[in-house]
Amino acid sequence: MAVPSPVPAENPLTGARRIVVKVGSALLVDPGSGSLERAWLETLVEDLVRLRRRGQEVLLVSSGAIALGRRQLGLARGALRLEESQAAAAVGQIGLAHAYKELLGAHEITVAQVLLTLEDSERRRRYLNARETLNELLALGVLPVINENDTVATAEIRYGDNDRLAARVAQMAGADCLVLLSDVEGLFTADPNRHTSARFIARVEEVTSEIEAMAGGSASAVGSGGMTTKIAAARIAVAAGCHMCIAAGHHPHPVRRIEEGARCTWFVPHATPVAARKQWIAGTLRPTGALTVDDGALRALLAGKSLLPAGVVRAAGHFERGDTVSVLALSGAEIARGIVAYSDGDTARIMGRRSVEIAGILGFRGRDEMIHRDDLVILRGERSDASVELAP
Repeated sequence: MAVPSPVPAENPLTGARRIVVKVGSALLVDPGSGSLERAWLETLVEDLVRLRRRGQEVLLVSSGAIALGRRQLGLARGALRLEESQAAAAVGQIGLAHAYKELLGAHEITVAQVLLTLEDSERRRRYLNARETLNELLALGVLPVINENDTVATAEIRYGDNDRLAARVAQMAGADCLVLLSDVEGLFTADPNRHTSARFIARVEEVTSEIEAMAGGSASAVGSGGMTTKIAAARIAVAAGCHMCIAAGHHPHPVRRIEEGARCTWFVPHATPVAARKQWIAGTLRPTGALTVDDGALRALLAGKSLLPAGVVRAAGHFERGDTVSVLALSGAEIARGIVAYSDGDTARIMGRRSVEIAGILGFRGRDEMIHRDDLVILRGERSDASVELAP
């Protein structure tokens, strides 16, 4: 459902806990000279600093490496061969990272460069590693600057645009707000450059086929995205419980402008990131394993706590870290489902033991929790053990 109305009264950006901001190449790089738009970038950095100072966590997904690198390498305009793009990315990423380090460092903010490929969000183990890295960086007060690893990504394993990459990052990090800064101010019912009757869409409640039909191609000479990729990003974001905004970024202080009521399009989720995640966990049809817990652990789970190894008395099935498993009471009733932090082999070695003993037993320091409360959904005893069918 699309609503051609003013900006929502409650701006999701203002109340967000964790925000992903995506910046397109057309904003960062001057199309004529191929140089960095430094004056504009300084105002963006000031916006990000302001968000952090009021207690919000920020991740930045930034394009621009290929556009910067091709200038330094003297590559002609037009489409680049894959190897040329990879070379340009290798050169341009250094300059881009240096600019962010310098500008954010002036505000005493530590910056981390994180380069991802499609497989980092599609393969379970790599997804979990990337998610934990991002969470740890944020916990340490670092601002992650993320880009696709164009130097090694081939056509078969590329996102192809940073709109979808940003949505995957928002999903991975459990963000509740994603801002796509672009060369367009939002979604219209048709291309406003071709149709004078095109109406602006301020709020999208559901991404339907009608909404997808409104998308067009990229209007930028240096960017790879377009409205089609932004709609695809919206599907990913709202499914993960994250609000998403498409807004014009050409102006100074582009994020602040959104808060002040600048025209933009909001895509609205129908659950929070945690609720969306737990709906997915609860809907797993065939858990790969099961953990039986003692009465003390059961009481802790029902009180909203995480499951610790000490409370596990038995494990069944074959599972890897990141799989969904059932949690059973001593009676055999399934009382919860969750994403387990250890494989079945490691679980067998640490169950019944205190978390401080994990490193000594396994030889590495893993998570204190067998299943973290954010990865756990309570079923309140509505299922019996007979309903638990483990995956082969």
